[in-house]
Amino acid sequence: MKRPNPYKEVYDFNAVVKVGDTVEFSEVIGMGEPVRHQTESEAEVLGEHTAVVWLKGKRGCVRLSHCKPIAAGAA
Repeated sequence: MKRPNPYKEVYDFNAVVKVGDTVEFSEVIGMGEPVRHQTESEAEVLGEHTAVVWLKGKRGCVRLSHCKPIAAGAA
């Protein structure tokens, strides 16, 4: 299975989610309830291979694949 292009992931995420927007974050995809966090930065590529974003209340960055944007007004 081909890995997604992290630069495209970042571009697509940043086009929809702005700094301060709320996202649902899942520590393990498909297990448990996602937790809502505000973004603390724009998404970026870490180490030229992983698309990540920084969230308020989380230590360290998280993979974009674990974040789901929340529609405006739904937060």
